[in-house]
Amino acid sequence: MAARVLDGTAVANQIRAELAPQVAAFTARAGRPPGLGIVLVGDNAASEIYVRSKLKSAGEAGLRADLERLPASASLDALLAVVDRLNRSDAHDGILVQSPLPDAMGPEAERRVFDAVDPAKDVDGFHPINVGRLVQNRDALVACTPSGVIELLERSHVTIAGAHAVVIGRSDIVGKPMALLLLHRNATVTICHSRTKDLPAVAASADILVSAIGRPGFVTKPFVKPGAAVVDVGITSIADRETVARMYPPGTKRWETYQKRGALTVGDVHPEVAEVAGALSPVPGGVGPLTIVMLLKNTLAAATLRVAGGGG
Repeated sequence: MAARVLDGTAVANQIRAELAPQVAAFTARAGRPPGLGIVLVGDNAASEIYVRSKLKSAGEAGLRADLERLPASASLDALLAVVDRLNRSDAHDGILVQSPLPDAMGPEAERRVFDAVDPAKDVDGFHPINVGRLVQNRDALVACTPSGVIELLERSHVTIAGAHAVVIGRSDIVGKPMALLLLHRNATVTICHSRTKDLPAVAASADILVSAIGRPGFVTKPFVKPGAAVVDVGITSIADRETVARMYPPGTKRWETYQKRGALTVGDVHPEVAEVAGALSPVPGGVGPLTIVMLLKNTLAAATLRVAGGGG
């Protein structure tokens, strides 16, 4: 029996519908819409697509969204100056600096930028103050993708409390906050990574399995307990014909999509997992739409707190 689909697009649309009157009420009360400043450095093709989608979604939701562009040759100091200006802007309640940054900025660039963003405007949830508040289960701006996964699970009636949740991936952006959010909802949580011994066996003990490592088709049947809820956070574009064929054989719809486009967006979870899982989020159409809508939700929350505190 095929797994039930955890439809991220449908859940994202529910949240958008809930946000619309809240954004309208804020705009009427504050005399301005919630404002989001997005900073894009360089010309990374994937980043261009993500940013375009974020700007479009913000505009449709009634938010003000401004894009600040810097060339790939820009210095880290130039980027930090833009962040400082947005920190001081009365019109912007949220700041998002699109990752990845150019390698030339140095290995510590992203961390320095995250640290420079005003925690009250940190709609990505990456500032150490917001991370610390998350650890202590206090109200905070939380990373968009993990919080979107929680919305997907809860609104799809997947029971978290008492479940054993396994998170594959330990990044600061997804893996760690994901584990904390599940823990705060009374799951028993295991974090797996590249040095986990017998990873398939550990993963197969999960009632809820979240994969966030960016390795196409890595999670296969042996990783999954029959009936488990599987959330695929990995999003990778692949052009290699053999890799695509291993996941989506010739004759399938997704193979036909690959034939037309020359590349295919896939997740960490092999499609064969649908044969054993109880519920499964697809790629695309799973977590991706939720990441963007949670950014909008965080921007509204930041705006509301700033106005309440006299900051905007």
